[in-house]
Amino acid sequence: MSLPLSLYVHFPWCVRKCPYCDFNSHPVRGNLDQTGYLKALVMDASTALQAVPTRGITSVFLGGGTPSLFDPGTFEKLLVHLHPWLNPEAEITMEANPGTVEYQDFSAYREAGINRISLGAQSFDPAQLKQLGRVHGPGEICTAFERIRAGGFENVNLDLMYGLPEQTSAEAMDDLERALALGPEHISWYQLTIEPKTEFARRRPPLPAEGEVEVMEASGRERLTAAGFQRYEVSAWSRQGHKCEHNLNYWRFGDYIGIGAGAHGKLTRGGPSGPEIVRTSKPAQPRVYLAEPLETRQRAVSDVEISLEFLMNALRLTDGVSADSFTARTGLPLSSLEPTWSELAEMGLMRNDRIATTAFGYRHLDAVLQRFL
Repeated sequence: MSLPLSLYVHFPWCVRKCPYCDFNSHPVRGNLDQTGYLKALVMDASTALQAVPTRGITSVFLGGGTPSLFDPGTFEKLLVHLHPWLNPEAEITMEANPGTVEYQDFSAYREAGINRISLGAQSFDPAQLKQLGRVHGPGEICTAFERIRAGGFENVNLDLMYGLPEQTSAEAMDDLERALALGPEHISWYQLTIEPKTEFARRRPPLPAEGEVEVMEASGRERLTAAGFQRYEVSAWSRQGHKCEHNLNYWRFGDYIGIGAGAHGKLTRGGPSGPEIVRTSKPAQPRVYLAEPLETRQRAVSDVEISLEFLMNALRLTDGVSADSFTARTGLPLSSLEPTWSELAEMGLMRNDRIATTAFGYRHLDAVLQRFL
């Protein structure tokens, strides 16, 4: 069985490292070597894709860092190179930050082949944006969104966070209202979490009380539903026909190739005793990657890890996945989920007809996953 195949391309540079960010990102110092990085990506992609010559790419995600620091021409050349592997209707997303796009012509990104934009708004509150280390203000979010629409994009995501330092539920709802007023097709609405090895982990800001965050989540869920958005994953909301296909492939445990500094991938290979899942990773430091773009670390995933990874992805989806897809995508028998699955179903936390939580179980997803550990 051939699994869907996606491509993730990492652009590790940004204007400034945000204090909450644990992604592989590096502040720009001097001029970006766009030509050199493009050459490395092309070499990396060619080698990786030659290993899967019969599989078409269903989606591409240009992430970072801040990909919108790169010229449209760089993406055009990359996508021209990828064209033989791209499915005709492939979703091609580029992340953009409002503070780095004011001089870019988005029609050029559209002409390059990009058909979806994910705009990192995070908040519309000037004080919060400053605390979050963002390089833009509320007005630049609106300006960037207008430029994206003027460039011909009809599929736009807004990233928005709640549970920000000392934020009230009223302030979180004001952010959400301002995001809805722009009219995006998709909203990624997620809670700020303090990740290890970030500036916020070293100097923890005062976060709202748990009860206040719960009010934000419940109020936001109600407002997004009333506005015509469908929640299909923990933090993903879309209008009809605008789910993010790339992220759906992750959550459904499809395969993906990762190219670029610090990129990760997952590939399923056939073996004498069944499918083998391999995780790949590229050197994180841009200078190391540029020197050796073909260097790739590989690690076979154990059966125990595969089962848990599958559940940690699939159960994030509000409707989960079919029971058949577990064996199809892991090579493991469905019985390997027992007796925990049946026990959780009896407790009203999981459905017994597919690998999915009940509505009650979805509100206690961490506890459900803990049982499988």
